[in-house]
Amino acid sequence: MKTSVSHTAALFGKSVLLAGLIAAWIVSPPATAQDDGDSDFPGGTFAEPSRMAEAAPDAKPASRERAKIPVRLSEMFEAGGPLMYPIALCSVIVVAFSAERMVVLRRRRVIPRDFVKRFLEHLEAGQLDRTTALALCEQNGSPIAQVFAHGVRKWGKPSVEVEQAIIDGGERQVGQLRKNLRILNTIATISPLLGLLGTVQGMILSFNRIATTTQISGKTEDLARGIGMALIATAGGLIVAIPALVMYMYLSGRVDAVVMEMDALAQKVVNLISAEAFQSGDLPRLAPRPKSMGTSALKNS
Repeated sequence: MKTSVSHTAALFGKSVLLAGLIAAWIVSPPATAQDDGDSDFPGGTFAEPSRMAEAAPDAKPASRERAKIPVRLSEMFEAGGPLMYPIALCSVIVVAFSAERMVVLRRRRVIPRDFVKRFLEHLEAGQLDRTTALALCEQNGSPIAQVFAHGVRKWGKPSVEVEQAIIDGGERQVGQLRKNLRILNTIATISPLLGLLGTVQGMILSFNRIATTTQISGKTEDLARGIGMALIATAGGLIVAIPALVMYMYLSGRVDAVVMEMDALAQKVVNLISAEAFQSGDLPRLAPRPKSMGTSALKNS
């Protein structure tokens, strides 16, 4: 008896719950539709589809505005703004001058080993006079030969004068070796500034766009996208500036190494052609030149 009563009570509770859910499902949609229709269009609910149709075109541009930040190079270049064009020009200049300095600062071009070796050997052997040595240096034309030529012009003078002449010639050659390196340093400095300027410009436009819009929803997404697109300019500036700075430091180090080697070789020439060297008698007198001796004997191979 108790079992049948409890079973009947449970069945009655389930029936009441099911009836309540069905009643709520039946009553709720008409009330919502009526409220929406009364609030905007008292005449009925047929205006709802037209209102949805009018709102549909506005939804597509919003979805387009919230598109992801571009990842392709061409899209990033366009999104970076107009300052990406001078940054791209800076990148071309970096590549051009880096390649030019890499060719000019080759060690065998600056200090031809064959010429230097033979020139010093003939000076030690006393087989060169002032005129021949000067002709050989001018014929070779390398930076180290130009430095030697400045010293040879002071042939037989005190070592102070010879050394000063070599220092003057060395400074000119160092200036030629460091040519265009300042351009790389300048680009390494201004490229991040150009990128920062592009970022500031993009953020100003982004904040202005958000401040003038009437839509409340989506402002956070638009702001995040605007800042992300603005930062592309800064990234572009850094992409150009970092290699430019690396190349500047590398080429400057190469110039310093070459200059130190040129200084050591020039000091040997000073010790061989100065008045003190001839007076000491350590060097042999000018010996007869062999038949094979001439300006072509010391050509750079």
